[in-house]
Amino acid sequence: MSTLSISDLHWSPLGHGHCHHQFQLRDVELQVGAGEFVGLIGPNGSGKTSLLRCAYRFNKPERGRVRLGEHDLWQQSSRWCAQRIAVVLQEFPDAFGLNVEEVVAMGRIPHKSLFDGDSHEDRQLVQQALQAVGLQGFDDHTFASLSGGEKQRVILARALVQQPQVLILDEPTNHLDPRYQLELLQQVRRLGIGTLASIHDLNLAAAFCDRLYVLDHGRIVASGTPDQVLTAELLHEVFGVQALIDRHPLADHPRLTWITQR
Repeated sequence: MSTLSISDLHWSPLGHGHCHHQFQLRDVELQVGAGEFVGLIGPNGSGKTSLLRCAYRFNKPERGRVRLGEHDLWQQSSRWCAQRIAVVLQEFPDAFGLNVEEVVAMGRIPHKSLFDGDSHEDRQLVQQALQAVGLQGFDDHTFASLSGGEKQRVILARALVQQPQVLILDEPTNHLDPRYQLELLQQVRRLGIGTLASIHDLNLAAAFCDRLYVLDHGRIVASGTPDQVLTAELLHEVFGVQALIDRHPLADHPRLTWITQR
């Protein structure tokens, strides 16, 4: 398994159809080691999704490098990248009447030539992925008929059958109720795949991430373990809110309680 590394990255939305955005990604340095779960946190509009798009070869940086191991992603083909990096986005794809099994099987496409059918191994991988996300028996359900949370788990299963070296998740718990938020992040951790995820809920980030990067106005302003990063001072400075930080009573990680003014 290879390390995903971003170095000296600059990217601007100007000229990319997003001129209403005020941020530019600047001087970004970030690494995701093999088997490491890394969280990307920051206020809305800070550039998290744009940075993730640079990490999976969608936004081409104006300066800097994005590498997987020793390979510069922008010197590789999109197929090469899709064989090694899987992505779970906030938006759901148009499935055009496909059922769950067919959507998940699409994750095998980067590993096959144009006219290859599904092999026995492909079908096994699909079933294993559906079981991993708790959707065994959903094979014949149409994707469009599923709830938001079920769709999110199908897309995670599709990512798993790519057999990636790196998994990139953009707000993966957005459509999930608390039970499935916890289950999905537990599943991701159990995979042992290097993972970079933008996470809105800072308590989930504290509970599941090995390390965190804080993005504010397009710059990384802090990085480290959840204990190092999630301080009352940083939360007030970056998010503009006051919080009480203590230890979770049942687990060894920080717990945040927001202080509201009545």
